[in-house]
Amino acid sequence: MNNSWHSRRTDELCRAILCLKNTDECYAFLEDICTIKELIDMSQRLAVAEMLSNGESYSAISRETGASAATISRVSKCYEYGAGGYKQILPRLSANKDASDLSDI
Repeated sequence: MNNSWHSRRTDELCRAILCLKNTDECYAFLEDICTIKELIDMSQRLAVAEMLSNGESYSAISRETGASAATISRVSKCYEYGAGGYKQILPRLSANKDASDLSDI
């Protein structure tokens, strides 16, 4: 793994994200720190990763998310050979969705 982007500043960013207590705080922080385009791009990549993990085809992913083949390919490479972030977070998100669904009953 290439850690050339790890620094005191990126450590501080990670700590800031970990300090957020709920979705509203997260939205406020992300809106302040990112452009809307960056947020849309990141959320699109997460959706692509989730669909890839579910075995969806590139064409289905592109249709559903609007992602280009290049973006899907990049996310696929990160999903398969990256640092493991997608594979770590996707099961947690799925479990969180399942818990949320149960609370709606």
